Amino acid sequence: MPISKDFSQRLYPNLRSIAEHFGTPFHIYDEQGIRDTGRQLQQAFAKVAGFREYYAVKALPNPSILRIMAELGFGFDCSSIAELQLARQAGARAEDIMFTSNNTSPEEFIAAEQDGGCILNLDDIGLIDKVPQMPELVCFRYNPGSARSGNSIIGIPEEAKYGLTYEQVFTAFAKAQERGAKRFGLHTMLASNECNPAYMVHTAQMLLELAVQVGDQLNIQFEFINIGGGLGIPYRPDEAVFDVELLGEHIGALLQIFAAEQGYQPKVYMESGRYITGPHGVLVTKAINRKDIYRTYIGVDACMSALMRPGMYNAYHHIEVLDKVSSRADTVVDVVGSLCENNDKFALQRALPDIIDGDLLIIQDTGAHGHAMGFNYNGKLRPQELLLQADGRVERIRRAETLDDYFATLSFATKAWSPL
Repeated sequence: MPISKDFSQRLYPNLRSIAEHFGTPFHIYDEQGIRDTGRQLQQAFAKVAGFREYYAVKALPNPSILRIMAELGFGFDCSSIAELQLARQAGARAEDIMFTSNNTSPEEFIAAEQDGGCILNLDDIGLIDKVPQMPELVCFRYNPGSARSGNSIIGIPEEAKYGLTYEQVFTAFAKAQERGAKRFGLHTMLASNECNPAYMVHTAQMLLELAVQVGDQLNIQFEFINIGGGLGIPYRPDEAVFDVELLGEHIGALLQIFAAEQGYQPKVYMESGRYITGPHGVLVTKAINRKDIYRTYIGVDACMSALMRPGMYNAYHHIEVLDKVSSRADTVVDVVGSLCENNDKFALQRALPDIIDGDLLIIQDTGAHGHAMGFNYNGKLRPQELLLQADGRVERIRRAETLDDYFATLSFATKAWSPL
């Protein structure tokens, strides 16, 4: 959807000068908007004892952004060694980190144990025997299969590679007990960019019901449930904002019922990424070419390597043209990059104001899974990242890649193998 009025008022008056100073393309993030959304989430769950957000590092793995998350009191959801390192560099230790990986390697288990460890969230019953030292606190990821629906981004649960079946959950917790675990959590992640709060409430209810069943059979009191991430944002102008207050209210009511019936209340964790930073980032790119054949194409100086979602998911990202935001949308165009792939398109048959070379296009809602999903096909280089700080200053928080970066992995000590 169009970026917030506050973000546009902070950014647009100075955007031409920012672009001239730093060069295009770039992702730019709004610190004030990120902080406001983080506080809104915390306020929505203020009455839920023990609630904590574990920011999904994969959404926007930049140290400057993660420092903001740490200042908000968030933990970090990690799924790789690099993400563990980023979280720890932001000051996270031990139970500030939820490590949810899949097909986990021995090296990743070793990294998870370092610097005070983390909350180990196991995705596969087969991983239990591969954990070098079972921690005191362990969590398992549940996949309910055909009992729940999913969506096109993460896949429907029955076809998704993640998590344990219902039957496996009971066996997994019993085996973890045998290996010395004494504290327990229960996790799931079923949908991505879900805009219906009722779906997430149902997810919390599902986990609480499973917690009762496992608890009764194995004499376990769960320390927490983690309802995952997946809170959606309105990418299209006509979509509603996710009602996070309603979500907090209904989950709080579920917990009260659980506490009355079970005599204890687990904490509630969440691992939102997109919801926290997604709306507070834009990709700024310059129009450099117009091509008129069977369609009209507006070529820009960014390409799919800077924002994969439209090409990968056919995802919609709203686009505005600086200084022409209120202009009549006269021309139907495809907005495209220079990659040698026909899906390198930021917009398909989109009505936009007349665009000439040099115009700045603001591709919106790129604050999550934008730069993070970048790649180097065709030798294309990922762009810089900027932060619009709360005091109005703009700081570069990641430089653009260079050709030296691209060729760096071709400089190495010779290593070969020959048959005997």
